[in-house]
This record gives sequence, structure tokens and C-alpha cells, in this order.
Amino acid sequence: MSIKKRDDVNPNEGIKKYGKVEFADNINNNYPIDTEEHIRAAWRYVHMGRNEAEYDREDLDILEEKIIKAWKEKINPEGPPYKRGEK
Repeated sequence: MSIKKRDDVNPNEGIKKYGKVEFADNINNNYPIDTEEHIRAAWRYVHMGRNEAEYDREDLDILEEKIIKAWKEKINPEGPPYKRGEK
């Protein structure tokens, strides 16, 4: 299970901006999930309409799964406050 490469994203930009960190989208190097601040931001941004529109449902499920895992490991074992569609 892997996220699809996006033509509108340069994967090198994510590495340039954040370094060699873990990304929820490790193909396009979007949504770093290495710190609490980045995990919370990834959760917010992935649920914004314009960002959700860039991924298909399968990719959004993968992104959510990775962010939830990071959240449970680094922030709170109960996970984030909601999932897509629960807001």
C-alpha cells in the first residue's frame, strides 16, 4: 500500500524545508510527522478541503493511518480528536 506520486509536488521541497524526517506522504514528502507540532499540523492540513482534494480516498486513508500512528506514539495513545468525516 503506497501513496501515488503527484505531478504538482516536488518531493525535494519537503526534504529541503524539513530535512530527512518521516513524512505521512513519504512519496511526495508532504506532512512531516516527526514532532508533536508537525503531527498536529499534518492532521489539520490533511483535513482541509483543498488538500483532501489532491488525494484519492485510498491515499487519504493511508495518510490518516500514518498520522494517527504518530499521534498515538508521540502525543496521546488515544489518538487525535476525530477522523475524516467526524468533524
